[in-house]
Amino acid sequence: MQTHPVDHELVQAAAHIARTRCRGDNHTVAAAARARDGRIVTSVNAYHFTGGPCAELVLIGAAASQGVYELDTVVAVGDRDRGVVPPCGRCRQVLLDYFPDLKVVVGSAGRLRTVPVTDLLPESYIWADHQLDTE
Repeated sequence: MQTHPVDHELVQAAAHIARTRCRGDNHTVAAAARARDGRIVTSVNAYHFTGGPCAELVLIGAAASQGVYELDTVVAVGDRDRGVVPPCGRCRQVLLDYFPDLKVVVGSAGRLRTVPVTDLLPESYIWADHQLDTE
C-alpha cells in the first residue's frame, strides 16, 4: 500500500468542524478536503433514517458550489472526539469515480496515513458510461 505525507492542517480542519458544527443525531461526521489550488473545503453529513448523505458526499457538492472541481486529499472526522473515520464503501466508490487520483487520510490518532483512494477499493467497478466518446 502506497502512502503519502499526512496533511495535518486538513485533519485539524475536519476535527474543528466536527467539534463546532456536529450536534445531535443529524450531523455526526465532518469532512475536509484539500483542493488542488490549496483551498480547504469542509462539510458535515446529513443523517436521516432514509440514509442521508455521508460527509464525504456532501463535500463533493459543497466543493462544486465553491468552484472546486479537483480535490487532492480528503479526511472525515467523527464527532465526540472519535477521530478519523474511514469512508464507507459507497463513499469510496463515489470518491473514486469523481477523483480517481484522490488521496484519503485513514488510521487512528497516532498512526494516521494517507493512501490513494484506489488502495481503499481494489479491483473496483469502473463507471465508464459517462466517459464514453460521443462521436
